Amino acid sequence: MKVLKVSKPSDYSSYLGLSDPHPLVSVIEYDRISPVYLTLNDYGVYGIFLRGDDSVDLTYGCGRYDYKEGTLLAVAPGQLGGTEDTGEKFPLSGWALLFHPDLLQGTPLEKGIGRYTFFEYSINEALHMTEEEKEIVTGLMRSIELEAGKPHDMQQDRIIVGYIELMLNFCQRFYDRQFAARKVENSDILGRFQEVLNGYFAADKQLSEGIPTIQYMADRLCVSPSYLGDLIKRSTGSTASKYIQRQVVQMAKNLISSGHSISETAYSLGFDYPQHFSRFFKREEGITPKDYMLRRRKN
Repeated sequence: MKVLKVSKPSDYSSYLGLSDPHPLVSVIEYDRISPVYLTLNDYGVYGIFLRGDDSVDLTYGCGRYDYKEGTLLAVAPGQLGGTEDTGEKFPLSGWALLFHPDLLQGTPLEKGIGRYTFFEYSINEALHMTEEEKEIVTGLMRSIELEAGKPHDMQQDRIIVGYIELMLNFCQRFYDRQFAARKVENSDILGRFQEVLNGYFAADKQLSEGIPTIQYMADRLCVSPSYLGDLIKRSTGSTASKYIQRQVVQMAKNLISSGHSISETAYSLGFDYPQHFSRFFKREEGITPKDYMLRRRKN
């Protein structure tokens, strides 16, 4: 399998026969160079791709990506993405922005880029954009391209980073809109989340594997951990980890209320030692399992 190593933005643009005026930023309008050879890329840079075509099928993980015209994809260093080169050219439209992490050094975005969790989303969780949203992102792409093409001065990188941060903030707003618009779909995922969680404990997997992780749940639901975490946060107000922990606490309460001892409850929920369970329970409930048991008996 042929993979293009994109250690710097110019690695990708050079593959497409382009040259970049700025060493840390590349802006590509596919309509100017289409058709192009496709690439499967190993990214060492950040990338934002605004696709304006549906001529290329993309697959990821558990199924085919429901690609529609006007979709935004985001990638981060360490990720693999794209489509393997078949030796033939394909018509593409849209834009690509690639920028090296070094561009962010010394800026607030260097520390803040982690809050844009959509960089960790899978391809099947991409942003489906409205016409107005596409116009906003396209306008910012043009602004970055224009600024990157100017002679370098002391303010150039700061201005480019400002445009990038503004684009990321808009993308976050657009994702918030998409989460709100997909309430039925998100509700289905939450329902399946509960089913997987119940099935995990029903099969006694906690006895050998402990409390299920977000990665485990995400794999079973065919979504990325970041997407699942954001979905649960927006739907319930709790983090995915906290949501699982609250479910475990409720199971513990049910077991204690039905007459199980603290030790029996701890081991049945996958804790190695009763004291570990007691610390966990007190952290979540504010009281120890023993105190909870005594309250139940009084009532």
